[in-house]
Amino acid sequence: MGENSYFYTQKNYFSIMNKKIFLPFLSIVFSGMMLSVTTFAQANKSIKPKTQTKKVETNKQEPGTRVKIRTDMGTMIVRLYDETPLHRDNFIALVKKGFYDSLIFHRIIPQFMIQGGDPMSKNADASAMLGSGGGDMERIPAEFRPTLFHKRGALAAARDGNPQKASSACQFYIVQGKTYSIDELNMMERQSGRTFTDTEKKVYTTEGGTPFLDQNYTVFGEVESGWDVIDKIVAEPRNSSDRPLKDIKMYMEIMK
Repeated sequence: MGENSYFYTQKNYFSIMNKKIFLPFLSIVFSGMMLSVTTFAQANKSIKPKTQTKKVETNKQEPGTRVKIRTDMGTMIVRLYDETPLHRDNFIALVKKGFYDSLIFHRIIPQFMIQGGDPMSKNADASAMLGSGGGDMERIPAEFRPTLFHKRGALAAARDGNPQKASSACQFYIVQGKTYSIDELNMMERQSGRTFTDTEKKVYTTEGGTPFLDQNYTVFGEVESGWDVIDKIVAEPRNSSDRPLKDIKMYMEIMK
């Protein structure tokens, strides 16, 4: 990958504290450590995704624009948050233009997330290194909100390592995550200096998510239906760069 690639993060906060892990388009640093790709790709080869706690889908209509994401594995409905208007409006504009149609989910990591939106992924060769596309598009200023966090099904914007933590204009990820114990969350609080709310603790210990990304990447929506699609996509065989061996295309439309 290289200095211009994106997406730094970690899959398991505790087991890799002394390893470097790099992923294009999502960055996070704990205790001054930068995370790199090779170790992470190798470490994940033997990991099988754990059974996720089933989300309860409700008929209650919350405010926000809905987007239908059709994939080769099924359909998801995501709701965009009105609390993040810059990300919401940008995503809506791209969907209306057909920007995402025929792009693929180019990175999948069990117990972590599925990532897509790289314009270079459309009809990309199987050997192509993806994850840096869209870098010439104007970044979106960060819109961190205390009540919006990385629970299972969260829709969030990927980004590079820019100090303002501004988002990619097109690449996004959807959280699968995993559940955490209270002790693990307490350790994250001590390491990061951030305090989880009672609501966040309840969600992270029952439904799961990726709490170590909170307030570092803008969460701008959530999956309302089609939870099983996330699990189907993330369970697909993948190569050493975490790209699915079979292209998983997406098509999006704004729901009326």
